[in-house]
Amino acid sequence: MYHSIGDANYWCEIHGTGEPLVLLHGFTGSCETWRSFIADWQKDFKLVMVDLPGHGKTDAPHVMTMEEACYDLHQLFSRLGLDTFHLLGYSMGGRTAISYAMYYPGKIKSLILESASPGLDTEEARKERRVKDENLADRIEKDGLERFVNFWENIPLFETQQRLPAEKKIAIREERLTQSKTGLSQSLRAMGTGSQPSWWKKLSDITIPVFLLAGALDPKFTDVSKRIYEHLPNSGLKIIANAGHAIHVEQPDIFGKIVKSFIFNT
Repeated sequence: MYHSIGDANYWCEIHGTGEPLVLLHGFTGSCETWRSFIADWQKDFKLVMVDLPGHGKTDAPHVMTMEEACYDLHQLFSRLGLDTFHLLGYSMGGRTAISYAMYYPGKIKSLILESASPGLDTEEARKERRVKDENLADRIEKDGLERFVNFWENIPLFETQQRLPAEKKIAIREERLTQSKTGLSQSLRAMGTGSQPSWWKKLSDITIPVFLLAGALDPKFTDVSKRIYEHLPNSGLKIIANAGHAIHVEQPDIFGKIVKSFIFNT
C-alpha cells in the first residue's frame, strides 16, 4: 500500500508476522526483487518491502540526496510502528542500508549486506563516478527505458545471470522495464555511489551484528566485502560459490538459509 511522507508516496508491502525484517532492493529493482522469498520467510518474519525513491511504484521526486532518502525511510518505519528491526540491503539497497545505519543507529538490530559498498574512498573517485552516473542518467533520458535495459542487462556485473533459466531472466527484465526513465535518472543523481557520503572511515562505528554476502564470481564486490569485514568489529562474511552480484537470484536457496540462520542467532 502507499504511505505519504511529505509530498512523496512510498509503496510498501508487509507480509507475515514475527521479527521485523526490512528489505531494500538494488538499482532497477522493486519489491518484486524479494517476491520468491515471501512464502518461506513470512513464517518467521514480518517482511517490510519498500520501493526506494525512483523505483517501482514509489513517487518521491523531492529526494535529491541519500540523506533525504534515509530520512524518508525513517519516517516510514516510524509510521509503520517499527521500533527496531533487522535490515537487509542488496547493492544500491545495501548502500542505503549502511547509510541508514549511520544516520539512525538505534533502530537496527542487525544488518545484512549483499554485494554492498560504503561508497568510494576519495573525492577524486567520487567526482569521477558522479560524471559517469550523470552521463548514464542522460543516456536513459535520451534513449528511453527499453534501450537502457538492453544495455544494463549486458554489463559485465550481470554476466553470470546469462546462465539463469529463461523464466528468471524474463522476470528480471520485466522488473527493470516497470521502472521509469525519470525515476532511474533521479536515483543515479541522488543516490549514486559518487553522490552518497563515503562511510569507510566511520564503519567501525557500526557495532550491531553485520553479515556480509558476496558472490565468488563477482571479484569487485568480493574485495569490497572483505575490506568492509576488516573494518567492522561485530561482523561475519560469506563468499558464495557459483554466484555473481545478485546472490539472491543466482543461489536463492543458499541465500535464504543464510539470512534466516544469521537473524535467528543474533
